[in-house]
Amino acid sequence: MQAAVFSFSARGAELSKKIALFLESAGYTAAVETTAKYAEAAGLKAMTPNHNAACGEAFKDCQAIIFVGAVGIAVRTIAPYIKNKLVDPAVISVDEGGNFVIPLLSGHIGGANELARAMAACIGGTACVTTATDVNSLFAVDEWAARNKMAISSLKLAKDFAAELVDGKAVGFACDKNFKLQKDLPKQIEASTDFSLGMAVSIHKNFQPFEKTLHLVPAAVHLGIGCRRNTPLEKIEALVMPELEKLQLDKRAISGIASIDVKKDEQGLLAFAKKNKWTANFYTAEELNAVEGDFTPSNFVKSIVGVNNVCERSAVYSSKNGTLILRKISKDGVTLAIAVENLTLDFTKTGLKTD
Repeated sequence: MQAAVFSFSARGAELSKKIALFLESAGYTAAVETTAKYAEAAGLKAMTPNHNAACGEAFKDCQAIIFVGAVGIAVRTIAPYIKNKLVDPAVISVDEGGNFVIPLLSGHIGGANELARAMAACIGGTACVTTATDVNSLFAVDEWAARNKMAISSLKLAKDFAAELVDGKAVGFACDKNFKLQKDLPKQIEASTDFSLGMAVSIHKNFQPFEKTLHLVPAAVHLGIGCRRNTPLEKIEALVMPELEKLQLDKRAISGIASIDVKKDEQGLLAFAKKNKWTANFYTAEELNAVEGDFTPSNFVKSIVGVNNVCERSAVYSSKNGTLILRKISKDGVTLAIAVENLTLDFTKTGLKTD
């Protein structure tokens, strides 16, 4: 992850170095810049051609931007670059004395609130977090979804969900049957569909248990694919995409595709993954043979690649020994199996955004 730290005074430049060390300990690669007037003395790079342009570049590349200086400077600087909370980086303002650490943008999804708290603890300041759910010590659904790699179906419904909690009302919760809860639900959230508004954690796009369902989609589905040499993209699509539709799988639930390592240079398979922006993972025959379970065997496949089933074994292995929801099917030299991770939902998992 990338971070940028900007400062505007000699004192701020020195504090920015301490902040950079904190960011690096939290998993960021931090670029530290200050105004040209103080750069040489501080041993830092100068913001070029000016802080506005430097901020614009940081918005393109960084997941976190820290301004060491007045809040007004930060607000005026970021204003032209703000898009929406799904894509904006975490933006934090810190006064040059290190007294107050203020998350300005992307407090939940971008992780600015938690980053501010941790940063304040490091530099001896106070985090000034103003989002309503945090102020009232309530569950922040957008933050939790982001930290757990879940897509959010509707930012409006997420806002409505938070508003209900802030107003002291209860909301519902539901999830796919193979998902488990690690601990009790947060306060005011009940495992019941007897509410007009609720959140549903599901890989299925037709899972709508509430009148107003805030659908959270975990990237927990793994596609195991095998194919003959030089199979084109179109033949892979012709098998996979209709099956996803039959199962009503949300495409955002797809974590990636998996196969045996002898297929790692298969252009049709790689093109299929790239087209859908899915990762492609390849495993050795030894890894796949070690997977436990009841799989559809093929002596012919074993004679060619050293394992009696590629698609089912690779899907299960990639999903960390998950559950097969589609056993091997085949068409025109392509095989497909689908597995889903056996997720345990932990509502305490918010914390710093580290990936």
